[in-house]
Amino acid sequence: MSAVRRLCLLLIFTCVSGASQLADRQNAPPTITDPASLVLPFIGTTNGGHVFPGATLPHGMVKTGMDTDSPGNHAGYDGNSTFNATGFSQLHDSGTGGAVPLSNFKIWALPNCTEFRHCPTSLDSRKVLRKVLPDGSPDDFASPGYFSTNLSNSMRVELTAARRTAIHRYTFPTNTTEPRMIVDITNDGQQSAIDTTMVLNSTTARVVGGASFAASFGPGRYNAFTCVDFRGEGFELGEPTEWGAYLVDTPVLGTTNVDQIYLSFLNEAGGLLTFPPAPKGTQTKILVRVGVSLISTDQACANAEEEIPDFDFERVHQENRATWNDLLGRIQVDMTGVPLETAQLFYSSLYRSHISPADYTGENPKWNSSEPYYDSYYCNWDTYRTLYPLMSLHDPVIFSRIVRGMIDIQRNEGWLPECRGATAMHFIQGGSNADPILGEFFVKFNEQAEALNVSATDLYNALLADAELQPPNWNLQGRQADLWKQLNYIPQDMFDAGGANTKQVSRTLEHAFNDFAISQVAKTMGNTEDGAKYSQRANNSFNVWNPDVVQPDRPDIQGMMQPRFANGTFNFTDPRHCSIHDPEQATCFLNAINRDGFYEGSPILYSQYAPHDTAQLLQLQGGVESFITRLDFIFNNDYFEATDEPSQQMPFMYHYANRPGLSTQRSRQVIAEFFNTSVNGLPGNDDSGAMGSYAAFYLLGLYPLPATRQFLLSSPFFPSISFFNPAFNSTTTIKSQGFVGNPENGTGGKVFVSNVTVNGEQYKSNCFLDWDVFVNGSTVELTLTDDINVSCGEGPDALPPSLSTGGYD
Repeated sequence: MSAVRRLCLLLIFTCVSGASQLADRQNAPPTITDPASLVLPFIGTTNGGHVFPGATLPHGMVKTGMDTDSPGNHAGYDGNSTFNATGFSQLHDSGTGGAVPLSNFKIWALPNCTEFRHCPTSLDSRKVLRKVLPDGSPDDFASPGYFSTNLSNSMRVELTAARRTAIHRYTFPTNTTEPRMIVDITNDGQQSAIDTTMVLNSTTARVVGGASFAASFGPGRYNAFTCVDFRGEGFELGEPTEWGAYLVDTPVLGTTNVDQIYLSFLNEAGGLLTFPPAPKGTQTKILVRVGVSLISTDQACANAEEEIPDFDFERVHQENRATWNDLLGRIQVDMTGVPLETAQLFYSSLYRSHISPADYTGENPKWNSSEPYYDSYYCNWDTYRTLYPLMSLHDPVIFSRIVRGMIDIQRNEGWLPECRGATAMHFIQGGSNADPILGEFFVKFNEQAEALNVSATDLYNALLADAELQPPNWNLQGRQADLWKQLNYIPQDMFDAGGANTKQVSRTLEHAFNDFAISQVAKTMGNTEDGAKYSQRANNSFNVWNPDVVQPDRPDIQGMMQPRFANGTFNFTDPRHCSIHDPEQATCFLNAINRDGFYEGSPILYSQYAPHDTAQLLQLQGGVESFITRLDFIFNNDYFEATDEPSQQMPFMYHYANRPGLSTQRSRQVIAEFFNTSVNGLPGNDDSGAMGSYAAFYLLGLYPLPATRQFLLSSPFFPSISFFNPAFNSTTTIKSQGFVGNPENGTGGKVFVSNVTVNGEQYKSNCFLDWDVFVNGSTVELTLTDDINVSCGEGPDALPPSLSTGGYD
């Protein structure tokens, strides 16, 4: 076992066991003082999870990590040891699709190249395998703010990060006589660099450069720049003894500018430097400070000098970890009677919820602004459901900065951002889904908005731009607003210039919820006229409901969301389409040819999507028993898709049929079946933390209704959980009376909520909590039972709110 792993296990033991001893004395749940020690960053780093396991701050711009030669390495890294390492780059995304994003400015060490002009500098020639541990995994280690690896060429590499600057530590083998370092300017994830520049200072060894790179999920490009400095750790590094620019595998000794050699269509270029080794008896350790910028090389250098002036790797690492601990520690769980793996799964999920979006403040080349600028919205369609409501519970300040940044984008580009990476607009997946994100913030923090520097007027105007104004290209921003307002749904047979004629049904459903979010903001602001207007438009969900369509493999299930023509008649899409039962095995993506009407989900799944008015949906589906039958059919026949966001609320939908025990059972089955702490522990792509926040909520026994003041309630996987919210300086604790643990298969056991009290008083519902519970700082006590037939309680307010029942008036 490596020393770092021993330290990690010691930290876990110390923070949990030591805290437990203190709790015994005080008869209180232990405080987890180092929750970062419970985070396992390698969850989801194989099999398409695309999780970034490297070093970053919460929402940091720099995400420095290892790149491997695995196909589709969207976060740079793959946890399978059969893949080679190719470099350690500074910019990544986490949990994305499309083409491989970012992975810019790789650093690489050569410990045993004997002749400068024959050194392997290209990706293909320099790559090496990692050392392999006895269990077959690579000898890599990661914790929040830190990454290390031991390579098969005996190089050891360690990484940590500030917001816009990374610092690397390269420990060379003891027999290295000519330690050499590569600064790779061109190799991003797509090898898309053009307009490359690089200048190498042969005295200071500073390397600056940049290029233009292709966007990942859209038609645009972005510019990125870097500034790289070297220093010895424990010895004076001195000037480089050799230097030169390289093209592919041809280093040219003595050149200092890539223009001197960059005369080919080949696009692998950078700089190679040789340094004196450490004095005899001292191991050669070279620190590499890498600043990045989307503005210029000068700004990249300024960022590096401001953030890491001292090249102090340990200081940066400790400050990074402290930042993570402050954030993660705002949600505390009692681990009594709970397996360590459950706490690791929770804190790892919470951690991944704070990798994206990224704080690019000061790095927006498109306009000058004093407002924050956040990027890597990839995409809001994935994250609006659970990621931002999770931020509401414990991280409102960063949430407010993200909202300010979105408003500033609308102010300058005309519409709120939807999908975005490195300043480039990407393709919209669903609706204009920044709308429920802004709605989520304002409905919950309207009284704090001014103190958080969020203008209510600007926020509402940004929402109205999405709702009312059609952009030139609604593939990339805004929505197809003209037809939406004219017909109150998106028709399948009317195409107006500006976007692809696809996803008509799913866009209708998304826009209806978008307008619901706007209605809630309007009502909160006291604008009753707009509140009524957008509430009415929220009913557009049901304009694509065809009551005559039946499920082919279950004819008693009748009524589906379906594509509709402009004249009001319906087209037909098989309810099995895009599911594992699809006779044609079709997929639903951004394909304009396949005009099926749906995006990444089958009609039977989207027929459950009206989160603002599930009560009306229940009635359309034939009432309580038919609604439950349909949900059971979806789960029992594998139509439920844990990998995709339209399914996320579905396990909790039994609440609306007054059967919350079934919701508890289904949500726990989802965790048991699809989530674990292995490298393969996600059901699919993490979607920029969407899956992390989704799992975190299930483990907390909650599910959010974005842009509302309600959370659906189940039983947590812990005997107590608490939330500290800095916006209110309050802590809310949820305790489970009678907690005896969690069934391994997610079913049965004493996990069903039969009664709820808040601050000792009987609460109105066993099925949801109002936001006021979290604002005020409350003690919520849940009485648990093994009876699955529990109800939401008595009285008209026991069931969760819906628009048609007056719950959001």
